[in-house]
Amino acid sequence: MLQTPSGGAGHGTAATDGELMSIGTVLNLLRDEFPDITISKIRFLESEGLVEPQRTPAGYRKFSASDVERLGHVLRMQRDHYLPLKVIREHLDAMERGEALPLPKLGRQREGEAPPERPEGPATARIGRAELLAAAGIEEQELAEWESYGLLAPLPDGAYDAEAATVASLVVELGRFGIEPRHLRVMKAAADREAGLVDQVVAPLRRHRNPQTRAHAEARTKELAGLTVRLHAALVQTALGVRLP
Repeated sequence: MLQTPSGGAGHGTAATDGELMSIGTVLNLLRDEFPDITISKIRFLESEGLVEPQRTPAGYRKFSASDVERLGHVLRMQRDHYLPLKVIREHLDAMERGEALPLPKLGRQREGEAPPERPEGPATARIGRAELLAAAGIEEQELAEWESYGLLAPLPDGAYDAEAATVASLVVELGRFGIEPRHLRVMKAAADREAGLVDQVVAPLRRHRNPQTRAHAEARTKELAGLTVRLHAALVQTALGVRLP
């Protein structure tokens, strides 16, 4: 049995066993544990084969309790183990076949070695270049092009932040609609400005002499990141005059 998202069972919009839920209800169930989850993220995970909700005759998604459970597991594996979606999908499929498999290891973590400590939060998560190419299903030339546009950038040791796999997968997905990587530079510039604004707010906490105050900077950064992502999504929907189901 996969672990359900924490906090979901007591949520006012929770469904009983066998009852199907809208994507909005699923969003509310997951948001307690994953504050930065969005409808777009759920749709993307569906497009990547991580979950397969039912569809109404009108085309609306309907999720079962097991779908929500699987989504929570996917998001947890991304957050806690920094695994690319392709690896997560293969791992979950193996679990559903009844195969007891250990979680794969990324980066330079060796067999029997403890994961690296994260003194300043999730920034120490790493994914290798070859793993990034495999996770996104792209070639070296494409990755080099995306780097030239600033969409992805290697860290000083040549590896990438684990979230780079999500960025790469989304660039691929947008490409299916004719949106080329060069068109996405404006999104990267907007993201950098938003990150800069958050940094201005939390910088005094990071520089504080009190260790507890410095530790609080990570939680504050996550909270602000979730709010900026939700605001950005709402502004885009308003500008386009659409409402996501």
